[in-house]
Amino acid sequence: MSLTDMTIAEAGAALAAKKISAVELTAAHNAAIAVLNPRLNAYITATPELALTQAQAADARIAAGGAGALTGIPLAIKDLFCTAGSRTTAASNILRPFVPPYESTVTQQLLDAGAVFLGKANLDEFAMGSANITSAYGTVENPWKRNGSDAKLVPGGSSGGSAAAVAARLALGATGTDTGGSIRQPASFTGLAGIKPTYGRCSRYGIIAFSSSLDQAGPIARTVEDCAILLQAMAGFDAKDSTSAERAVPDFRAAVKGGVKGKKIGIPAEYRTDGMSPEILRLWEQGVAWLKAEGAEIREISLPHTKYGLPVYYIVAPAEASSNLARYDGVRFGARVDGEDLIDMYERTRAAGFGAEVKRRIMIGTYVLSAGYYDAYYLKAQKVRALILRDFQTAFADVDAILTPTAPSAAFGLGEKMGDPVTMYLNDVFTVPASLAGVPAMSVPAGLSAEGLPLGLQVIGKHFDEETVLSVSAALERAAGFSALPTIRAGVSA
Repeated sequence: MSLTDMTIAEAGAALAAKKISAVELTAAHNAAIAVLNPRLNAYITATPELALTQAQAADARIAAGGAGALTGIPLAIKDLFCTAGSRTTAASNILRPFVPPYESTVTQQLLDAGAVFLGKANLDEFAMGSANITSAYGTVENPWKRNGSDAKLVPGGSSGGSAAAVAARLALGATGTDTGGSIRQPASFTGLAGIKPTYGRCSRYGIIAFSSSLDQAGPIARTVEDCAILLQAMAGFDAKDSTSAERAVPDFRAAVKGGVKGKKIGIPAEYRTDGMSPEILRLWEQGVAWLKAEGAEIREISLPHTKYGLPVYYIVAPAEASSNLARYDGVRFGARVDGEDLIDMYERTRAAGFGAEVKRRIMIGTYVLSAGYYDAYYLKAQKVRALILRDFQTAFADVDAILTPTAPSAAFGLGEKMGDPVTMYLNDVFTVPASLAGVPAMSVPAGLSAEGLPLGLQVIGKHFDEETVLSVSAALERAAGFSALPTIRAGVSA
């Protein structure tokens, strides 16, 4: 096994046993990034020198007997997390020159745990997108290919760079953020595991905001156990974030071995949508069979307001984005385009700094918040959001977790589905409801499409019950035995 093919758990054990060094592990990833990133564009900014310096510190820590589960583990950091001294762009031209003077809480906790940062991963601009095609730094290519085709595929979004980096063996794991599915959908598209924790489980301090009531940090990795290891370090109360929950962090890694015997798993009828791909439906049915064979009890449930999830999301999220992105005006930080007066400077800066999708969502958000439309759109959306939450609370009175597909299709090609924004928004149909309710949800690779592309299943849990989500996800992972590999990856010519 090459160094870049290890899981986080395997690499951690090898580092602790001093079979490998953190410098060796980091150098192997730096070399892989140098070869493949020009093609995949998974990283906006690679930081090989910083990574080696951190790896040397990790080796010293290991030698001194102070190593933890993440000491010396090379990670990709989504370029939405502020990193002190390293450029942070949110994949936008308006933040092209921005170098934060402070560290986000999540990345600081990872650094405290001894992790090594390989660089800043690409994403949809300000996390607005489902395909990683809106970045000002170019599209990201999915390392997977359809059988018999060399057509470029999207990695999903917005955490597409993080997912592509991990899938292509350019990092052992990565941070992502999930607003409406931006960890789970790219994980599904790239054959990875990814979890959106309960809203408030991980601090949002230092994460560039898209939609403040929805954004939540989480990990993307190659196994459920690796996600648990990362989440253990990322989670925790933070007084600097007013939405951070003051809750103890359980032993997530131990939860992976919990099993599902006796657990009640809900199957929501509303997720069987019109025009649903037969292979997605078959995979879902297979997932039900796997859990049943492991001793779980399967129950049909109803989430009646699911059908309103997408319209609610695409009112609430743009409304919050229009407010959050008002701070980017060319005055305090970031790029500036001079104008004849202050208003002209604002207009020129924002016109040049924001891409088309960001402008579209700002305009939608400003419209639904405007006088005469606030009650008709935004206020009504918030009321329906409360009903979606109530649906989940009612369902969880009878079940321990819910099983659904992650995405309505496998990864699609660059250029496909891109002429109509509404068609693109439909990629989030299965992931958005859990985001609106703030409950934890995880995608697990469970099979391949007829074209040889990864398909994921989603496990949704109760608020602050990531342990059950992880145990059910691990049971699915074991049953599926997913071992397929992407065409483009470190050490393989493609």
